[in-house]
Order: sequence, then structure tokens, then C-alpha cells
Amino acid sequence: MSIALRYAARSDVGLVRSNNQDSAYAGPHLLVVADGMGGHAGGDVASSVAIAALAPLDGESHGPDDALDELERALEEAREEIITRSEVEPELAGMGTTVTAILRAGNKLAMVHLGDSRGYLLRDGVLTQVTTDHTFVQHLVNTGKITPEEAEHHPQRSVVMRVLGDFDADIAPDLSVREARAGDRWLLCSDGLSGFVSGETIARTLHEITDVDTCADRLVQLALRAGGGDNVTVVVADVLELDQVRDGAGPTTNAAVVGSAAISRNRPTSAQDGPAARAAELSRQAAASTPGGGVAVVDETADDDADERRTRRRRRVRALVLWLVGLAVLAGAAFGFYRWTQTQYYVGVDGEAVAVYRGIPQSVGPLSFSEVVETSDVLVEDLPPFVRDRVEQTIHSASLADARDRIDTLADDVAQAQQDAAAEQAAQEQAALDAAAEAAAAAAATTPPVEQPAAP
Repeated sequence: MSIALRYAARSDVGLVRSNNQDSAYAGPHLLVVADGMGGHAGGDVASSVAIAALAPLDGESHGPDDALDELERALEEAREEIITRSEVEPELAGMGTTVTAILRAGNKLAMVHLGDSRGYLLRDGVLTQVTTDHTFVQHLVNTGKITPEEAEHHPQRSVVMRVLGDFDADIAPDLSVREARAGDRWLLCSDGLSGFVSGETIARTLHEITDVDTCADRLVQLALRAGGGDNVTVVVADVLELDQVRDGAGPTTNAAVVGSAAISRNRPTSAQDGPAARAAELSRQAAASTPGGGVAVVDETADDDADERRTRRRRRVRALVLWLVGLAVLAGAAFGFYRWTQTQYYVGVDGEAVAVYRGIPQSVGPLSFSEVVETSDVLVEDLPPFVRDRVEQTIHSASLADARDRIDTLADDVAQAQQDAAAEQAAQEQAALDAAAEAAAAAAATTPPVEQPAAP
């Protein structure tokens, strides 16, 4: 049996982010999704570096036995490059990226996974998540502190604990090898899809839309219609048995690169419809608008004829009216968009403390779409490093009450961490005291008694 892949890759900046930090690669032997993090100046670099290190593996020279070794070696090269870039460009320090990749070697699929991007397998109509999220919330689920249902709405569900970056020497990726079975459909995606679209909807879409390109497009649009709060990237791949492929339905042969690693990385969102898409479009129009920007100036040739002069006057009046109407519509749309932003909330940093903001973390020139409404007693420096990074990148909240709950959770985490540190310190001090007591007792037991002189 000879196996091949038919695949499609898509990436969209979304409706909130100002740039696309996701990257993806899809080729005849290699599928990769990388979700960068580290701020505007770092995440896109990290994910692009990961793609550049892995892309050379897209060939037929790998056997099933060495495919995982090749993936690990490429990850290490990417990590070294990320460290070097951070040292040369200090503003990139702290950058990192998730990596979920599949390398086809004959009829075997070698997989490497880091972070909260996901790999799904649709087999016989049943969708299974084959990767485990390396997140703080997943850790809470694994340790029995919260349920999987609670994890879906946990305020820290996007805090990633294991990524490929310049701050973690032991990246410890998840490694596995699976059979490439004809009829299987694979989905690799960033959390811009899995964090906004339910598993049931993803499964139904993968099952119902047979064409990989149409399916990938549909998944992206579903994420955008759900709010598009993050970059969204998907790779959809079907496993084919070449002997059973119909004419014209063969495997894909051209490699595809999308997201920040692609030449088209600055492409605007492809959102087609929905309230979030319309709001984002109004925002772009407001940012790009200038007084008189939409008016076409008609330069008529002077004519002494009275009728011609009246005709020109009417045209000018009509153009002026159209311009005023357009300006009024644009102003109304911009005002409506601003009103909408003021119904949004997020948790971010205000000076040294964690605060609640109303609005969205964006601005147009001197106009900011957010303001601090509450400053908490939680200090940023007290947060665990991975939680601090997430707060600095802002955490979207559904309401003011939700934002307060998120800060309460952060405060509880800080308090618990301090209690754990104090308990550990007390235990160490008690252990030292116990050791000293045992040593003293041992010394007393081995000291011979002093003989008293006999009485005269």
C-alpha cells in the first residue's frame, strides 16, 4: 500500500490582533502549525524560525525509525536560532512558539508537540484530539483540581507552560508515531480555532466538507464568526491510498507556507460576515479615513455656455451631498464601533499592578480604545512567569464581573504560591532543627561517662 497526503493550509490575522504571529507549513511529507508568542516584536519571529528549521524535513529521505530523531534535531536547531536572535536583538527576549508537527515516513506518521496548538484525527467519523495541551489549566485537570468542563471557561486556559523559546533549555516535547491509514483526516490548528469553536462543530465540519481547501476555509470563517479574538491557523490533510485514488483527485504536491512565515504575512483578515467582522471593518475604515478621502474631484473644462455651467454646478452640489452623506455614515459607523468597544473588558497591566480595562487593547493614532476602570492589589512581579506573560499580553473578559473573577483567581494563585513557599521554608527549617537534635542526641549517646573519684 502506497500512502500520500492531500492537504490545505490557511492562516488569518483575526479581528483583534494587529499582526499574525501564527505560521504553518504543509507539504507532501510534513505538516506544521506554530503559534508564536512574546508580543508584537517576537511571536512572529519565533514561529517563522520554527517553520524554517522544520521545512527542510519535507522529503522522502526519512525512515520510520529516524523520523522522530529528525524532528527533535530540527526543534533544537530552532531553539538555538531563537536564543541567538534574542541575544542579538534584546527586544525579542522572551519570545517563543508552540509547535505541532507531523512528518510522514512511508506509511508512518511521526508527531512532535509543544504548547497548546492541537492535533486532531478524524477516523471512521469520530474526531479524537491526539495531543495534550501544555497549559496551566490542563495541569489543573490532570491533577484533579478542576474538571474538563470547568477548564473550557477557566480564565487562565491560554497560559502555556511548555513552548519552544529562549527561556527553557529542556523543552521536553511529546513524541509519538502512528499509522497513516487511508481515509483518515488530520487537523492541526492553533488555539485561534480550538479556543473559539466547539469540538462538536469542528468534528461536523471535518466530516461534512470533503474538499480539504473548502474545509480549511470554512474552519477559519467559523473562528472569525465566533469573534476572531486571536490569529487562527489550520492545516487539513487527508491520507490517501494511491492505488485507490480517482483521476483528478490525487495528492497535493506543492508545499504551502502561511501566516507570519509567508510572503503574504501582512494580508488583512478574510472575515466574510458577522458582527465581529463588521466591527473590525468599521475600525479599519475609521483608521484609514481622512476628511474628503472618499470624494472624487471632477475637473470640468470651463465653458461660457450657461446651460453647461448649471450642469457643472448641479454635479458639484450632488458630489458635495454624497460626500456629506458618506461622511455622516462613516462617522456613525465609527461612533458605533467605539460604543461597541466600550462594552468589552480585559485584564492587563497598569504600572506594577494587574488592572481591569474597559475597551479593547488597540489604538488609532492618539485615540485609545481602552481605559483602566479598576486597579487590583495583585502585583505583576508576584505572578508566576508564565502567568505574568499572559497578563502582559492581556486576557479578554466577557464582562466586568468576569474580569474581576479572573483577577480574584490570579490573587488566589499568588496567595497559594506564597503559602506553598512559606510551608516549604517552614518544612526546611523544621528539618534542620530535627537534624540538629538528632546529631546532639547521637553525640550524647557516644560520649563515655565521667568517672567520679572514690571517697577517702
